[in-house]
Amino acid sequence: MRILLTSNASYAPPRGGSTRSNLAWLKHLAEAGHRCTVVSAAVGEHDETRQAGALEIHSVRDLERRASELAGHIQACTPDWVLVSSEDLTHVLLREANQAARGRIVYLAHTPQFFPFGPEAWNPDPKAADIVRNACAVVAIGSHMGEYIQRYLGVTARVIHPPIYGAPPWPLFGRFDSGYVLMINPCRVKGVGIFAEVAARFPEISFAALVGWGTTTADQHLLAALPNVRLLGSVPGIDDVLSHARLLLMPSIWYEGFGLVAMEAMLRGVPVISSDSGGLKEAKTGTRFVVPVKPAEHYRQEFDETRMPIPVEAVQDIEPWVEAVKTLIADREIYEEEARLSREHAVRFVAKLNAADFERMLASLTPAERTEPAVVRSVAEQRLSGLSPAQRALLLRRLKHRN
Repeated sequence: MRILLTSNASYAPPRGGSTRSNLAWLKHLAEAGHRCTVVSAAVGEHDETRQAGALEIHSVRDLERRASELAGHIQACTPDWVLVSSEDLTHVLLREANQAARGRIVYLAHTPQFFPFGPEAWNPDPKAADIVRNACAVVAIGSHMGEYIQRYLGVTARVIHPPIYGAPPWPLFGRFDSGYVLMINPCRVKGVGIFAEVAARFPEISFAALVGWGTTTADQHLLAALPNVRLLGSVPGIDDVLSHARLLLMPSIWYEGFGLVAMEAMLRGVPVISSDSGGLKEAKTGTRFVVPVKPAEHYRQEFDETRMPIPVEAVQDIEPWVEAVKTLIADREIYEEEARLSREHAVRFVAKLNAADFERMLASLTPAERTEPAVVRSVAEQRLSGLSPAQRALLLRRLKHRN
C-alpha cells in the first residue's frame, strides 16, 4: 500500500503523543514494505525533506504551502490511503485531502479540541465534520474517545491503540525514598497551576517539570520561582526523565483523549496521580489516585505564545492533590503497592496490543469511490473557475486591450 499522512504538528522532530502514536503506526507499515510519506509542519524557519528510516517526511513551515504540498503529493504518488491526523485546528488539511483524495480518507482522532465536532471542539465546523463522518474510517486510541466520537459524530470509531511502548521487560524505576515528583509538558491546560501549588506545599521535596509543546515563558517563570522545582529540557527518550521520577503528576484540566505518558510511567513502576479528565481515567486502568478537577469549559478569544487558546480557569480544590502526594511519599507500603499494581495493570494493557492491527484495518477498507486524483490548480486558476461567463468575457477584453 501507499500511505500518506498529514498533520499540522511537527514530525521532524516529533512533538506530542499524537505524533509519537502516528509514527509508531507508520514505522510498522514501512517495515512491512508499504510506502509511507508524511506532510507536516516545520519547527524551524525553513522547509525540509528528511528520510527517517523508511519514512519520507516533508516539513513545510507555511500552512497554505503545506496544503498545496499535500495536494501535490497526492497527485504524484496516488496513495491508497490518506491519513489525516486531528492536529489540524483550521481543518485546512482535511479539506485539501478530501478534495484531492475523496473516498480514501482515514481520520486519526487524537485530540478532541482539534476535532471539527463535539462540545470540546475549539473550531467546530459542520462541513469538516461531514468529511470526517464520511471518511472510510475514524481511528481512536482508546474506548473513552471512541464513545465520544459515537456520541457527537454518530460514527463507530475503530479503537486501535498505538504500539509505542517498546518490548518487555521494561525497566523498574519507581523509588519510594528518592527522585522527583514529575510533570510532563507544564502548561495551563495540563494543570501547571495545580502542580505549582502542590510543589509549594512540599518545599522539602524535589519536583521537576519537563518543558513541552504547550509550555510558555510565563509557565517557566511560575515554576522557576519555586526553589524546589527544576525545569528539564527535551530528552532523547522518555526513560531519560522517568528514570529519575518518584511520582508522576498529571493534573490536566482540559479533556484528554487518553494518557500515553501515564501508561509509560506505570509500566516502569512509577505511581501516577492524575485528574479524572476524559481518557486519563482509562489510562489509569483502575489504579488509585485519580483526583476530580473542574475542567476548563471556556477559552478566551486570544492565543498564547504557543498558539494555544488561553483557558478560563476555575478555582481548584488543591487539598486532594496534596493528600495524594503526602500519602505516597510518607507511606512506603502504600507507595510500593501502588507501584506494583500500576506496573501489573499497564503490562496487561500493553500485552493486548498488536503492531499489525493498524495495517490490518487499512487492508480491510474499501475506498468509498475510486476517482482520479484531483488536479492541483494554481490560486489564479481557482479564482478563474469562480467567474461567470460574462465576467470571463470582460476579463478577456481587458487583457486584449492591455496587450
